[in-house]
Amino acid sequence: MAAGSRLLLLLLLPWLVMASHSPPGCKIRITSKGLDLVKQEGLRFVEQELQNITVSDLHGKEAQFHYNISQVKVVDLQLAFSDLHFQPQQHLVFNISNASISLRFRRQLLYWFFYDIGSINASADGVHIHTVLQLAKDEAGRLKISNITCNASIARMHAGFSGTLRKVYEFLSTFIVTGMRFLLSQQICPSLEHASLVLLNSVLDTVPVRNYVDEHIGIDYSLLRDPAVSTDTLDLDFKGMFFPRARENQELENHAVEPVIKETERMVYVAFSEYFFDSAMHAYFQAGVLAIELQGEKVPKDLEVLLRATFFGTIFMLSPAVDAPLRLVLQVSAPPRCIIKPSGTSVSVSAFLNISLVAPGRPPVQLSSMAMETKLSAKVFLQGKALRVQLDLRRFRIYSKQSALESLALFSLQAPLKTLLQLTIMPIINERTKKGVQIPLPEGMDFTKEVVTNHAGFLTVGADLHFSKGLREVIEKYRPAPTTPAYPSSRPAEPSMDPHQL
Repeated sequence: MAAGSRLLLLLLLPWLVMASHSPPGCKIRITSKGLDLVKQEGLRFVEQELQNITVSDLHGKEAQFHYNISQVKVVDLQLAFSDLHFQPQQHLVFNISNASISLRFRRQLLYWFFYDIGSINASADGVHIHTVLQLAKDEAGRLKISNITCNASIARMHAGFSGTLRKVYEFLSTFIVTGMRFLLSQQICPSLEHASLVLLNSVLDTVPVRNYVDEHIGIDYSLLRDPAVSTDTLDLDFKGMFFPRARENQELENHAVEPVIKETERMVYVAFSEYFFDSAMHAYFQAGVLAIELQGEKVPKDLEVLLRATFFGTIFMLSPAVDAPLRLVLQVSAPPRCIIKPSGTSVSVSAFLNISLVAPGRPPVQLSSMAMETKLSAKVFLQGKALRVQLDLRRFRIYSKQSALESLALFSLQAPLKTLLQLTIMPIINERTKKGVQIPLPEGMDFTKEVVTNHAGFLTVGADLHFSKGLREVIEKYRPAPTTPAYPSSRPAEPSMDPHQL
């Protein structure tokens, strides 16, 4: 019995794996070229962080020499050799080699009755920093730096001494320089760990995960799984599902083709499956906004004359309502469907059009209820970080839901109703899609030189990246305001000027 259970589990295992792998509606690939741009901005950020390193005071006694080193400040950095690259499975590796750090600090020395005070310039050379960042999906579905390993070393350090006791300082230089090198090397990694786990993660917090698009729908950009990192690429699988705001927990199962990105020539690629667009139209349909009503003066005059002529017999039989205004209600009858092919993108829409007479103080009188089938061509493009869609009417057909004879009678309405859609309805729809939806990128990073390519079941947008804001600017914008302590804070005491307290 146990053997049979194991055999059944082995047979079902591939199906269980497939079921657990939800296909993404949106996929983003960052290539090595994109990582090079990130490295340039990241290097500036690292320089700023290392310049803010704080080193503890160094004091001690050797025979009759008492020394105190304080107020250590980084005055210059030379990070000539750096490298940022992908490391499978979920890592980024950042290396700095043969860098130099220039320091200035305050010196105090007491030797018998001789007391000296001043500043010292020092240089740390052969600085090597090896940092590995682990990327992962957090509980909210946002990309985060989950862990960091860091190793830092300083090959050599020099200090320039001057003043009346220069010879004494040179005698003590071994103790002072060794101590300063140890203290400095101990501060590099904690500074970078804070920069990564706190500051850089605050930038990643600006990536939209679940937010509202407009007053009707929202979008879920949560990550489905941890990022997949190869030697040349980083791939992120996003849910990419729209939802009606009135039913935020509603799920739409994804049966679309999973986007596959093979290109690596551009800095970044964004892929959208048919599910991405279908879920948007499904959400709007569920929100009940895929309906337009035209009444009275909003109905084009030429179309009104034609409609009255077409339904003359019916209107004549309703003689008290002959001069009543016409009302046209166009309502989508099912969620529209998106079809993406290498030749282009289209949207199929099924709807019905109700034509009624609306006499003041009387119930509406329906003249006709006709079904409509339309196919719209969709031009998808990226502008900044907004994905936008421009729709155009390609095919249009109306028919009666009552009889084939009435469908024949409605044939004369085919052309004017198509004109109505093109001139009146399509501008309203395109105005709604004009704003677009934001792509999940951090604030301060935008797309340039976008190129859209259609495939079977999905489309990709290849683009380059640029920073419209620096990392520091974004971090400062979202840095929490400091809170006032409940008790007076005590400042560190200044280094003693009294030689007897050294």
